[in-house]
Amino acid sequence: MRANDACRRDILDRLGSSGPLPSRDLPDTCQRPWRSTGWTNNRNVIKLLEFMVLRGEVAVAGRSGGGDRLWDLAERIYPDDPVIPAGQARRTRNERRLAALGIARARGPECPVEPADVGEVGEPAVIEGIKGAWRVDPARLGQPFSGRAALLSPFDRLIHDRKRTVELFGFDYQLEMYKPVGSRRWGYYALPILYGDRLVGKLDAAADRDAGVLRVHAIHQDVDFTLAMTAAVDDEIKDLARWLELELVQAG
Repeated sequence: MRANDACRRDILDRLGSSGPLPSRDLPDTCQRPWRSTGWTNNRNVIKLLEFMVLRGEVAVAGRSGGGDRLWDLAERIYPDDPVIPAGQARRTRNERRLAALGIARARGPECPVEPADVGEVGEPAVIEGIKGAWRVDPARLGQPFSGRAALLSPFDRLIHDRKRTVELFGFDYQLEMYKPVGSRRWGYYALPILYGDRLVGKLDAAADRDAGVLRVHAIHQDVDFTLAMTAAVDDEIKDLARWLELELVQAG
């Protein structure tokens, strides 16, 4: 941020006069490029914008017709409410995070964007056979549970913390889009399958917009599906195809 302060100011000036804008329309005048062995290498403006979000200077205003994020000055996006004291803000954030997760670690490793630890909010919990200090949302205790079938995004909060997913659900999952084809176990963008209170498999499917079809390459079963599970998952796949406005095709 210090090395690229001139670029930061250029971005703020451009957004101030012409925002909201996609990142490609913002100037890359960085003196020190972002170095990475991954896909973010030299994506200077995107990385700078992400740091500027954390500083409260810019925010996502929406998306373009093509799905690109549109950036604007944070003062135009966030409500003009009184500033919440930092300690109160952290507690409110942790309470909301725990309410979304139900159960979470009190402490966790540093994680960009949205960590999975919740500090000291909620109530302490012990998970049999799993080490660590956990917290549980007391509002969820004693509540009746009604399960359902669902196809989850790889970024769904239920499975976003891969270690937590293994510990709580015994569910091994990785997003494999960046792996070589021969190294993939479940597919380019496999969707975790939820059934009731269990994660039971992965759906390998791809939307072929040009052909107007949703191709199902495979349904990987982590457990043997019952007839009821098969029917429920099939219904979810059909619903996904309808939502995408594509014809459902079983590949191969």
